[in-house]
Amino acid sequence: MSIISLQTVRLGATASDKQDAIRQAGDLLVGAGCVAPAYVQGMLAREQTMSTYIGNGVAIPHGQHENLGEVHCTGISVLQLPNGVEWEPGEMAYLVIGIAANADEHVGVLANLAEVIEDEDAAAALAQTTDAEQIVERLGRAREAEA
Repeated sequence: MSIISLQTVRLGATASDKQDAIRQAGDLLVGAGCVAPAYVQGMLAREQTMSTYIGNGVAIPHGQHENLGEVHCTGISVLQLPNGVEWEPGEMAYLVIGIAANADEHVGVLANLAEVIEDEDAAAALAQTTDAEQIVERLGRAREAEA
């Protein structure tokens, strides 16, 4: 099974703040059966200790080590915010990529995501696309290339 699917991508979303965006990204993971609902609280707690904003309009919220037991399977969700949400002062996030991974799988997932979104033009295109399949294909391809 792919770690990303149309079920875990929400286009054209809005969020009142970064906590709302994290909840929405987490809810997509819950809805897909990747994590237990308590994992979303771990995502919010992680953000309080360390920002998950990585630049180019992308944030990658994920749980903490203590939340591994709430991960049912590795998966990523994508919340596309065309108008963005302020993540850090002066920094807007347009793609919020929720991550759930078992054990050390998160290291590979994070590395693959960073490679895909380090291209500013590619990140901007994904932030504005109206085709969820484009996001699934682009982010899924990075993961499959490693396999």
